[in-house]
Amino acid sequence: MKAITCTKYGPPNVLKMVEVETPVPTDNQVLIKVFFTTVTVGDCRVRGFNVPLSYWLPAKLALGFTKPKLSILGGELSGVIEKLGKNVTKFKVGDKVFAFRGHKFGGYAEYICMDENECIALKPDNLSFEQAATLTFGGFAAWFFLQKGKIAKGEKLLIYGASGSVGSAAVQIAKYLGAEVTAVCSTSNVEMVKKLGADKVIDYTMTDFTDLGEKFDTVFDAVGKTNIPKTIKVIKPNGRYLHAVTTPFTTIKLWFNLLGTKIKLIGGTYSGTVEQTNFIKKLADEGYFKPFIDRQYSFDEIVAAHEYVDKGHKKGNVTIKVVDED
Repeated sequence: MKAITCTKYGPPNVLKMVEVETPVPTDNQVLIKVFFTTVTVGDCRVRGFNVPLSYWLPAKLALGFTKPKLSILGGELSGVIEKLGKNVTKFKVGDKVFAFRGHKFGGYAEYICMDENECIALKPDNLSFEQAATLTFGGFAAWFFLQKGKIAKGEKLLIYGASGSVGSAAVQIAKYLGAEVTAVCSTSNVEMVKKLGADKVIDYTMTDFTDLGEKFDTVFDAVGKTNIPKTIKVIKPNGRYLHAVTTPFTTIKLWFNLLGTKIKLIGGTYSGTVEQTNFIKKLADEGYFKPFIDRQYSFDEIVAAHEYVDKGHKKGNVTIKVVDED
């Protein structure tokens, strides 16, 4: 089968298409024929080893010192189950599915084996394979932070970075939870974010949301770019500051600025669970969550796709068509 490998850290052109053995499912695994995968900031970060200096050593230990331990990247995918291990009971051959691999990767290949108890679910009927492939990276992160932030009906929530994969998912999930959503993005993304359901959209190139005199129950920084001291001033007493990109230095800065306040800082990382997979599927099934697709690339355009995501201006999600749908 064809696969895209990353055998050393570097720019997008380190990615190479090669022929490798098609995997064979073990007793508890399913073999998925991959129709679509995605390019996320996570894939790009690992490919280029673009991590904060404070994370350098733990990242090297986790990912590999001279090259990625897992050469086939790709954290999310969709496709059809082609073979079953003898003990598999949750799926059948022909099932249309989407799946999340996270840092186990493996999505940049024509086939992948996954344990039936990993993050796999049946594809929502109202979504294409392309859309389904993009449900998990942004959806999981958005749900992780909104859940930890205990976002409640009627609360005022501001989402900074509302046009990316995490932010665009957060807008939709927050509306499902009943929040009043103010979204912050750039000029070119305003109309897109409005269509996602945001109650109010602020163009940060024209207006600084911290100068409007409005207070929020929660601010969710989905991209790690808010001005911390100024943002704290627009959060209500006993409010929450959700920060999706916390390095040790950022965390110290956040805690220092929050001294003397009752605002709760919520950071952390997520790994994805079966429960999260089923919840995101439920939202999609019921029409509450529909991922936005920015661009689609073919499998042999993987370098161009990574170059585009590296620029940091994608809207929603970028997909890779691995093989044609049967």
